[in-house]
Amino acid sequence: MDIDYRLAFDMAPVGLALSRNRAIIDCNQRLCDMFGVEREQLIGESFQVLYPSADEYERTGARISPILNRDGTYADDRIMKRVDGQYKGETFWCHVTGRALNRDAPHEAGIWSFEDLSARRPVQAELTAREREVAAHLMQGLTSKQIGKTLTISHRTVEIYRARLMRKYKASTTADLVHRLTAG
Repeated sequence: MDIDYRLAFDMAPVGLALSRNRAIIDCNQRLCDMFGVEREQLIGESFQVLYPSADEYERTGARISPILNRDGTYADDRIMKRVDGQYKGETFWCHVTGRALNRDAPHEAGIWSFEDLSARRPVQAELTAREREVAAHLMQGLTSKQIGKTLTISHRTVEIYRARLMRKYKASTTADLVHRLTAG
């Protein structure tokens, strides 16, 4: 039995995108549905249109480059933004996984999957870009020192952001914060 790989790509249960230099060169319908756009609106566009801000797009690219160089793969939970449609501008938690086709030039070409986590993890508190980054790392179980090293900020700065998150989510401990972030 022959497998139609184009059909498999198009019908995948998660959003898929092929990239070249951080621009979308192909994507499936699930990705379009997730972000509220037509395929033609994404082809040739920078992934930046899917991020809440240009700053987050730049910081994410800088953060994932060394990991893609080392392992060839990268995955995290992050907040993304719906581009158009009924929910235009709405932010949502998304699990993103990627593979660089050339580890020596990680942004040159890759394949990325996007899974909408909004049904399980709604965005409730208004968070800054840095708070979203710290929250994503806290949910992965990283310590303040590990988060600081990953984000190239001091662990004390991470603790300040964690304290802000705890106030916003009315959490009494880091474990409680992680639970509230996960539950929305």
